[in-house]
Amino acid sequence: MTSHNSGLCERLKRLGFAQENQMKLYGEEFELLSDPLIVANDLVFVDAIEKKSRQQRRVRIPLPIVKMANQERRAA
Repeated sequence: MTSHNSGLCERLKRLGFAQENQMKLYGEEFELLSDPLIVANDLVFVDAIEKKSRQQRRVRIPLPIVKMANQERRAA
């Protein structure tokens, strides 16, 4: 993992995308099973269990949130 990726991962975790957190995304509630998984610059996923169906899914972190986390890095 590059320093950019590890920094992005840390910023996303501070925003709540961390293992064992609960979050509402795309109108559904999830229990997060992993920290962010960076596939490409703007393509980041998190493994989660959808609370209603209890199905495990890999959910994409919304692009505006990823871009905001990337901008935090540039501002620092």
